Amino acid sequence: MTTLQHNTAAAVREPVAWAGAQVLLLGALDVAVGLGPLGLLVGLAYALATPVLLGQAAHRAGAVALGPADRVTLARALLVGGVAALVADRLGHDVPTALLVVLASVALALDFVDGRVARRTGTASPLGARFDMEVDAFLILVLSAHVALELGPWVLVIGALRYVFVAASWGLRWLRGALPPSFARKAVAAAQGVVLVVAAAGVVPHGAVLVGLALAALLWSFGRDTLWLRHNAMEGVRHG
Repeated sequence: MTTLQHNTAAAVREPVAWAGAQVLLLGALDVAVGLGPLGLLVGLAYALATPVLLGQAAHRAGAVALGPADRVTLARALLVGGVAALVADRLGHDVPTALLVVLASVALALDFVDGRVARRTGTASPLGARFDMEVDAFLILVLSAHVALELGPWVLVIGALRYVFVAASWGLRWLRGALPPSFARKAVAAAQGVVLVVAAAGVVPHGAVLVGLALAALLWSFGRDTLWLRHNAMEGVRHG
């Protein structure tokens, strides 16, 4: 989701400006709900880490400027930082669940926007897709932590599973293979955030059952992809 220009400074300045916006959002949340030390610490760490990691990824990819879709993803990342601060703050004292749900819902809604913007403007890129995926994954992680406080630590598996998969790929090279496109995979991934927000809002009965079904679908999706990658790797060795 990046444009083809020749000045790498542009790809660095915008994430830095975003960090400033993240600090302003934290200040607004502090005024609104009185963030505690843990919430502020997590929010500030997120504000510092995101531009650094994005800048490093842009440098490795040779990206020189952020495109319009990347800016939508940055807006989503801004909201996710607010959600992370609220979830962390909940460990110290109560925070308004409604505010958390609103921020997370808008972030999820924007997930349907950045991809379309990238395609319509012709600025889609592997870096933009990866950035979008990382924002999604972190939002799912913090939402699962929030819901786990009510339903139990098993909910954390939803947020942690993707990171466990990535960690496993460091030792198992065949897990780094490219997966074929799958509508089922995308649908299952998208459902996780929606289900966790619904469970956090407490608007449906038997939220634990709903979250359990979402986890079962996620385990099935990861399991299917893992088996496919293993089979594909073995076929490559056999025919290599």
